[in-house]
Amino acid sequence: MAKRVKLILVGGFLGAGKTTLLARAAERLSLRGLRVGLVTNDQAANLVDTQLLARTGQEVREVSGACFCCAFNKLLYICDQLILQHAPDVILAEPVGSCTDLSATVLQPLKKFCADRFELAPYSVLVDPLRLAENLQGAPDAELDGAVGYIYRKQIQEADLVVVNKTDLLGTGRRDEVMGELSREFGDPPVVCVSAQDGSGVDEWLDHLWATGPGGQHILQVDYDTYAAGEAELGWLNAAIQLQAGPEYPWEAFLKDLMARMQAGLTGAGGQIAHLKVLLTGGGTSLQANLTASRAEPVLRGQAGRGGAARLVINARVRMAPEVLRQIVEECLQASAGQTVQVSVVGIASFKPGRPEPVHRFTAIIDQPPK
Repeated sequence: MAKRVKLILVGGFLGAGKTTLLARAAERLSLRGLRVGLVTNDQAANLVDTQLLARTGQEVREVSGACFCCAFNKLLYICDQLILQHAPDVILAEPVGSCTDLSATVLQPLKKFCADRFELAPYSVLVDPLRLAENLQGAPDAELDGAVGYIYRKQIQEADLVVVNKTDLLGTGRRDEVMGELSREFGDPPVVCVSAQDGSGVDEWLDHLWATGPGGQHILQVDYDTYAAGEAELGWLNAAIQLQAGPEYPWEAFLKDLMARMQAGLTGAGGQIAHLKVLLTGGGTSLQANLTASRAEPVLRGQAGRGGAARLVINARVRMAPEVLRQIVEECLQASAGQTVQVSVVGIASFKPGRPEPVHRFTAIIDQPPK
């Protein structure tokens, strides 16, 4: 048998930090002498994650228009193209953040039909500890309640490995509390702690993936009516915009103003922000802004130049009607631009995800051949 490619799927809810973790993992695996390919996934084109991961210097491909389970054949095609053209030792893949039931619909079919090509790592599900606490404690103002909260819990339940992210923001006592919460609610799943941002724990996580496996050891009972209802509560917006300003215009100030306006506008209209991610590039610079909850502070990373042409990509996942989401984003963009910045929309899509219709769904765990 030809050498199989290690396939690592990293799931988790919107805003958990999957893209940052994949970028960090690609860096660490390259230092180990391994060739890496990356696959992103979204319901529409113009994905910030794809552009961010391309900056790692690795080969990146995108499955857009549907989640991995509903675009299973496209996922296989993209992975096969990566293997044919770039011969990776490892492929890191990031499914849509509002998806669950991936063990039954993606991992088992991969083991059944593609055992000659892929060695599946344990399925990692990334968890933001602040969101976890909010969901488990059932706070009256929790943003992940109802059908959306159902998806969140199912994601953790099907994990082969729960990866608690953002531990750089936790003290030792709070980290122990998170572990206790996971144990009480989910029956002592295997857990590792990482900070994708500063890199701590990432090597230990990767070592675990190589020492254990295969992935897909849990198949859930999933109520697809509730699952579909949870996804339908989220308005989705992807936009690509060309900007033009005078030679000394401060792009960083523009992005900060835009994020503040969108946060105020969306929450003021009753929206709950699951994830708002914006990337501004131009003049050889790149500035990313992230907002992962309605009440959070936007986080900016990178740098932005001054003036001239720039490109803006906006990805918004907000609990509100997509037409309202689009209207607010467009109004905020025009307000931030004022009379100073010329705005040209290259492409924009706003919608609710359709009902999940997996290509395959297995009800039993498939064995994977040994290494």
